[in-house]
Amino acid sequence: MKQAPKKHERMEEFVRGLDTDGDPDFHACYTGYFLCFNEGRYYEAHDVLEHLWLQTDGRDFGFYKGLIQFAGAFVHLQKQHERPSHPKDGRRLAPACRLFVRASELLAPFAPLHHRLAVGDLLDICRRKAAFLELHDYQRNPWHPEAMPQLVLLAGAS
Repeated sequence: MKQAPKKHERMEEFVRGLDTDGDPDFHACYTGYFLCFNEGRYYEAHDVLEHLWLQTDGRDFGFYKGLIQFAGAFVHLQKQHERPSHPKDGRRLAPACRLFVRASELLAPFAPLHHRLAVGDLLDICRRKAAFLELHDYQRNPWHPEAMPQLVLLAGAS
């Protein structure tokens, strides 16, 4: 009986299938994260960058972890939006807020710019989403599929 591929193998295959424009400056998992995130595929964005994070040490370890938590917060918002009365998914707003706060803590040392990403803009999104969730006592979702945030890597920046 053939075994199902392990997560590492699935991620390698997934990354090979992404159209990341072959950016030579970055690992395909990094550019794939932005592709998935901007398409609203937050779970896949989380998973593809986690694949790179697990192979990383040094300074970028915290940077990638912050981006993973950022995507994870949007996973919670998206699932709650899709099924607000579901017993589990309906209670995802407080965990989303915690992930936004944690992502901010992890990403703050990399502001204003790291690996061509305007980290300050991400920190602003984290603060605004967390503040909204807290203000509305975790009863209103700030995410909507028609107003998904878009993350852009800046050309020629470092």
